[in-house]
Amino acid sequence: MYAFIEGSVAEKRQGELVIDAGGVGYLLICPAGTVAAAPATGERFRCYTHLSVREDAMELFGFASREERGMFLKLCGVTGVGPRTALGVLSALPLRDLTLALALGDLNALARAPGIGKKTAQRLVLELKDKVEAGEVTVGQSAAPVAMGAQQEAVQALVSLGYSSAEAARAINQVREQADKTDQLIMLALKQLDIGP
Repeated sequence: MYAFIEGSVAEKRQGELVIDAGGVGYLLICPAGTVAAAPATGERFRCYTHLSVREDAMELFGFASREERGMFLKLCGVTGVGPRTALGVLSALPLRDLTLALALGDLNALARAPGIGKKTAQRLVLELKDKVEAGEVTVGQSAAPVAMGAQQEAVQALVSLGYSSAEAARAINQVREQADKTDQLIMLALKQLDIGP
């Protein structure tokens, strides 16, 4: 219903923002990263939103980016994961770390989020592993767009050779600093996969 709300930050507290847009104060329930990204009170901020309507409540969730909102919706689509649990996962793991944990099947990282036990972590990996972009999986602070494309292509090539997406992503992450071309990444990753853990 609301794609985003843009206005001045009226209030900023743990897990919540109030955005004053056109004289209306919108209470947004937000992950920790979004609250941290919001500017000081009185400054303008755009929050991407999702309206959750249940029998007993209407809640407006806010996110600093479209990607964060997209991950929130993916998490909510998993059996047994509601909006509050999804918000807890996003608060516990920054988007990049969460994407990596899902792609690599890192149950321990996922289980650190409040309300996520081993079984729920397994369900998250099972249902979302193939829905996260392989190219989003990076470990460093930043990566050049060209390298990201090469990494994604290399992961897809390894999957087509019969490796699981988790194995492929793990191998590419181990060698991604050593090359920036797809074929070089594949060759280096294949050596890693032959060595094994």
